Amino acid sequence: MLDTKQFISAIKQIAEEKGIPEDKVMDTIQMAIAAAYKKDYGEKGQDIRVKLDPETGNVEVTQVKIVVEGVDEEEHVTGPAEFLKTEQTEETKIKFNPEKHITIEEAKKQRKKIGVGDEFIIALESKTDFGRIAAQTAKQVIIQRLREIEREAIFAEFKGREGDVVSGIVQRNEGRMVYVDLGRTNALLPPAEQIERENYRIGQRLRLYIVRVEETNRGPAIIVSRSHPQFLKKLFAFEVPEIEAGTVEIKAIAREAGARSKIAVISHEDGIDPIGSLVGQRGVRVQTVINELGGEKIDIIEWSDNPKEFIAHALSPAKILDVKVVDEQGQHALVEVSEDQFSLAIGKRGQNVRLAAKLTGWRIDVRGPEGVVSDVPHDQSSQEN
Repeated sequence: MLDTKQFISAIKQIAEEKGIPEDKVMDTIQMAIAAAYKKDYGEKGQDIRVKLDPETGNVEVTQVKIVVEGVDEEEHVTGPAEFLKTEQTEETKIKFNPEKHITIEEAKKQRKKIGVGDEFIIALESKTDFGRIAAQTAKQVIIQRLREIEREAIFAEFKGREGDVVSGIVQRNEGRMVYVDLGRTNALLPPAEQIERENYRIGQRLRLYIVRVEETNRGPAIIVSRSHPQFLKKLFAFEVPEIEAGTVEIKAIAREAGARSKIAVISHEDGIDPIGSLVGQRGVRVQTVINELGGEKIDIIEWSDNPKEFIAHALSPAKILDVKVVDEQGQHALVEVSEDQFSLAIGKRGQNVRLAAKLTGWRIDVRGPEGVVSDVPHDQSSQEN
């Protein structure tokens, strides 16, 4: 015997636990009751529908037939194919099924205002006493559909949060892949999105940047990152009210995750120091971000529309003597520095000039004393605006 009030109570509980809209859970329960009814009391080919009253628990059962124009000599449905709600061609004609179809002539005998393609609804006797197999069928429908609804809800929620920062707990490691518990679902932190030399311990809480959300056969796949340049931008947005207010803007980021980053900032309001805003009083703001990234060094420089100024700023902390534009169209510049600033401008393993090139989008050659020119390769592909 089906206890409909118990079903309604279960609906509300499931909806609350899974974060699924009640109406979708209700639709699932109604589909399940319809499947059980058809198993025990229906006929093959019938379209059985159930309406469950959430207030009284009463169950209304109906059978739906499609009104067709007629039937030919070979008992195939005749009339416009679009009214049949299925595809019909010369090769695959639809066989008339009295459980699925009703001719317009027969339908009009009972309802004058009905046309071809309309649904002809027949009220059936309500039943709530189902056998074991029918009940099992209903249970399978509920489980499968609720799983689908939950996946759809999770995908919709996180798809709308691409580009956001979330907090999660490391659940497990499989090889170099890290699985992070976000509460309703798990996220994937692939090796390419990890900070080099960071160790991820089970139970460790992390902040992560949602790179993308994909649909797969196993449900939504949420790809997160700790190495993405925009993760750095989001972290500063949390710490710097001026960014939230729009008075200070991060214009470009160049990052080698876990080692060093360069950020170009600009102020849109007179009297606001963009670099000072990100650094904070006694460096507290930038230090908070550095701590989140495990000690990653961060250079904050001022953005400039003037390429020469911007390149000079980007090579900070080195002091630049002169910047010459070699090829403006090809964005190639030559920077001159004094002897004591040459190694600082280049940086350890060319890191400083490499990040400056990423930040500005220019190929930068550094010339030191006696005409020595750096030959560090400049990959500009990682610039983030």
